[in-house]
Amino acid sequence: MPTIEVGGMHCQNCANSVTKALSALPGLSNVSVDLGKGLVSFEGEAPQDDIKAAIDKIGFVPGAMK
Repeated sequence: MPTIEVGGMHCQNCANSVTKALSALPGLSNVSVDLGKGLVSFEGEAPQDDIKAAIDKIGFVPGAMK
């Protein structure tokens, strides 16, 4: 399952915002946030630039894809 580091998430509302933004991208599903590690995992594929742009647009800092 691919993951991406996301900076700036501090609470469940942050996690919900990231989940909603990434779930709206075509090709991604089952988005899961690990607040403690600052990681977001998902199933499917979407362009890396689109994923990072969606995270950036809602005010968080996209990091490295794993």
